[in-house]
Parts: sequence; structure tokens; C-alpha cells
Amino acid sequence: MRKIKIKHHKIVFTILILILCILSFLYYDLIFKTSYAKDEFTNQVVKVAEQNENPIFKIQKIIIYSSANAIDKSENESLQDLSILQYSDIAIYLDNTSTVYDITNENTVKELYIDNISISTGSDKGHQYINYKNALDFAKYKEIEEAKSDKIEYNIINTNDENNNTDYATPTFYTDCSNPITLEYMNEDIITNYAASSDSNTISFNGKVLQEAGINLKDVNYTLNFTINIINNLNEKFICPVRLNVDLSGNDGGIYKGYKYDNTSVSGYEYNFIKIVE
Repeated sequence: MRKIKIKHHKIVFTILILILCILSFLYYDLIFKTSYAKDEFTNQVVKVAEQNENPIFKIQKIIIYSSANAIDKSENESLQDLSILQYSDIAIYLDNTSTVYDITNENTVKELYIDNISISTGSDKGHQYINYKNALDFAKYKEIEEAKSDKIEYNIINTNDENNNTDYATPTFYTDCSNPITLEYMNEDIITNYAASSDSNTISFNGKVLQEAGINLKDVNYTLNFTINIINNLNEKFICPVRLNVDLSGNDGGIYKGYKYDNTSVSGYEYNFIKIVE
């Protein structure tokens, strides 16, 4: 058998070293790096779970009051040019004492805001948005403005003096979570240029108007998504994604009877605020 003679040993050695380097790189990139990333992710998940085993903040109760109204745009208020709208007042109560029983920097609020807002309805009728609702006007129709940004930021009340000097016209929340987060959902211009029938010449300025105008509730039922963000007085951040599926119907007629009132005490992991671990 003829022996293979290698004339350029240095070149062959260099090529072998290069191949080993490439294999080592591939091993690091495809196996070691992936394994390390998995371990890091697992450690982060465990850390988050440990931090949130006993949540500092959680949603305790949600109240939703839904009704409707008609805006008369006719010059002589003849009820011949009406814009039909539907609104819901939402109050979200927080529990901050189930884990920390006293009021401390850990379970008091330094900042509160709502973002990641999205709305879907059963049809393309109307124009939908949410904004802050003055708690003093809860369950009453009150025209609100569409938010100028995609974030609703609350003023935090820390002292009795601050409380005495506020009129609640702007987003307001107490540092000790003693008042609810209040919002209003608005779906305006569901029907425009609506006219009251000539034989009655009257119209209801509540949820009944939806039935009078022939609006199917399946078209105006809605799903509202948003995230509540809290920063406590230790500068720790907590978030709670909220999803509200609002059905305006009911065995008793639902909103068609004038209004619909839902008062729900909630529980479960999805209502706990998650502490963000950095």
C-alpha cells in the first residue's frame, strides 16, 4: 500500500485548527449559548414567580354601569336630528392589604397610569374610546373628551390637604388605594340624523333609546382591553392586564330597560398585579 505523503504540513495543520475553531464556535452558538439562554429564562421565570407568590396589589371588584343617550342637534330641538350614543361607567377597586396589612411604602401608590388600550365591538357602528370619569358623576351621562394620548395618567393624592384642593375633574387616585380607578367607555354616533317617530314625537334619553332606534345589542356589545400600571413608593413597578367583555343584553331586557348595572367581585391570578423584576 502506497503511503500518502504530505508536503505542506503547515498548511494542513492550519486547516485543521481552522476546522476545530469553526466546530467550537458552532457548538457554543448552537448548544452552549442556547442552553445558557434557557437557563437564564428559567431563572427569570422562577424569580418572577417567587416575587408574585403573594401579590401586593390585586383587583377586588369591578362595577360597570351602562346606559345610552341621544344628542339633539336639530336647531329647534324638534328631535329630528339625533345622534345616538352608548356609554359605560367603570369603577375598578384595588386591594392592597391582603399581603401587607399596614399602609407602607410597599403597598401605596406613587404613580398610576393606563395604557395598551384596545376596543373591539360587534360591528363597525359608532366611534369608541375611553377616558377618565369623575367619580362624582358616576352613573350619570357626562360628556367626556377623547384622550389626547394613548396613556391615561392619574394624579396621586397623598395628603388631606391635597384632597381638599382637588375637584376630581382630572384623573385622581389616592395613594392608599381607598378610591376606585374610574373610567368611561364611550361609543358615540352609533346612529346619526335619527328622528323621533312623528306619532310619538318623544324619545328616551337612556338605554331605551337603543331599542327605539332599532339598534341590535350584538352590534354594540364590546370588549375592552387595557393595562393598569402602578409604581409604588419603593419605585417598584406592577402591571395588571384587564379584559372586559361587556354584554349589554340580559334576561330582564338588559340596557333596553334603561340601564344595566354589573357589580362583580373578582378573584384569580388574572386579577393580580405582577411585579416587574429587572
